[in-house]
Amino acid sequence: MDINFKSVKELYERLTPALETKALELKRSGYNYIKKEDIWNYLRGYKWNNSRNLLLYEMVDDILSIDSIILKNYVEDNFKNIRVEPNFEGEGF
Repeated sequence: MDINFKSVKELYERLTPALETKALELKRSGYNYIKKEDIWNYLRGYKWNNSRNLLLYEMVDDILSIDSIILKNYVEDNFKNIRVEPNFEGEGF
């Protein structure tokens, strides 16, 4: 049975349980800062970017088997590129 998705968002929602499971596994391993969105963004940008006709079970397997060090490095490298500006909004300290 082929499963077709109308949008990338619909696919993301279908994969959310696997993404949340992996994020929880990473949290238990001490990587509290790696979120399901990070896992999705890494796989979408690097692993699945040039893939065609991926099956749902293959994507779930990719999510659950991705190495935590690869994700750690990905998140840390992306965080380095974020420029944080001081917040001067509001009153008082």
